[in-house]
Amino acid sequence: MSVIGRLFKNNIRQYGMVIALAFIMGLFQITTEGIMFKPMNVTNLVLQNSYVLILAIGMLLIIITGGIDLSVGSVAAFVGAVSAVLMVDHNMSVMNAMLIGILIGALVGAFHGYFIAFLRIPAFIVTLAGMLIFRGFTMAMLQGQTKAPFAKSFQALAAGYLPFMDLRWGSLNVIALAAGVLVSIILAAVMLHSRRTKRKYHFEVVPLWLDIAKIAVIMAAINLLTYEFAGYNGLPIILVILVALILIYTFVTERTIAGRHIYALGGNEKAARLSGVKTDMVKFWVYVNMGVLSAIAGLIVAGRLNAATPKAGTGFELDAIGACFIGGASTSGGIGTVIGTIVGGFVMAVLNNGMSIMGVSVDWQQSIKGFVLLGAVCFDFYTKSRSQSK
Repeated sequence: MSVIGRLFKNNIRQYGMVIALAFIMGLFQITTEGIMFKPMNVTNLVLQNSYVLILAIGMLLIIITGGIDLSVGSVAAFVGAVSAVLMVDHNMSVMNAMLIGILIGALVGAFHGYFIAFLRIPAFIVTLAGMLIFRGFTMAMLQGQTKAPFAKSFQALAAGYLPFMDLRWGSLNVIALAAGVLVSIILAAVMLHSRRTKRKYHFEVVPLWLDIAKIAVIMAAINLLTYEFAGYNGLPIILVILVALILIYTFVTERTIAGRHIYALGGNEKAARLSGVKTDMVKFWVYVNMGVLSAIAGLIVAGRLNAATPKAGTGFELDAIGACFIGGASTSGGIGTVIGTIVGGFVMAVLNNGMSIMGVSVDWQQSIKGFVLLGAVCFDFYTKSRSQSK
């Protein structure tokens, strides 16, 4: 088999989802008569789904280890409620309230991780209990009411834009355009450096023309996206936070010992333990990490709504889990990437957005998303069974 064939076979889920995302976006661009790619709609697509993508990044690490977390929506709501009470009722500063919220998220994650990693209670049971516990705490803290409003600086976290919105070249925001060019150049340099490093140590690489084509497509996609943002209000602050998280977690999972331990644990826990991996601690820390990301998502949701509500975060766990599986994570653990998860998250987001523009009822939207998730998992089992039969 050629190098290209092996590359596609080893990444069939991820490449398949990228192609599916491009197809879905193109289909909705046609059926919505061009509304899908309008600058305001692209910006809203990111703003409305950023917290789900943040949750999906943390959920991916848990799924890789063979676990699950059903409590993330409730934890996000609880952190939002605590922060709202501190800021609205006790006039605490935004920064202090956010730090306390993130600390609470870490403690909640530690609470789950202790029972799962050290007491060996199944993650499904522990996090289901957590979902009920923290949803109840949220309702009790808010007493069935909505807490609002928040300071402008807190709202900016989820709904604000980078400074210099009025710095424009014609109708386009200069900061967004410059950011797209800069990021694409840096990414191209990193990818070419990675290729040279692989060749230096005699690793197998794809033909140069294929790498150049891949870089060109990625650069074009980045600049097209920032062009859309430039046509509206510039770069959303939450997008910068999301990109930073993607880069950090991609580096951790692909370039660090901690990341290798997470994959080893998910691939074969017994073998990982015999190899010297402290599997209990690895499992504990992925749940702490999930608690922190749930807290960040909760703060973002509260900031975007400019209110903390008892029903905030409902269903977030299902969207996060769906993004992971659609993006290539394996139901048996040990497989999945951050980039694939983000692609899966955008598949769900585009489906939601496109069907809403077309006026599809909420009932049918849920059904269609369910079929997409089922198809992704079936594809996972199909490709796995084929690889095992050869």
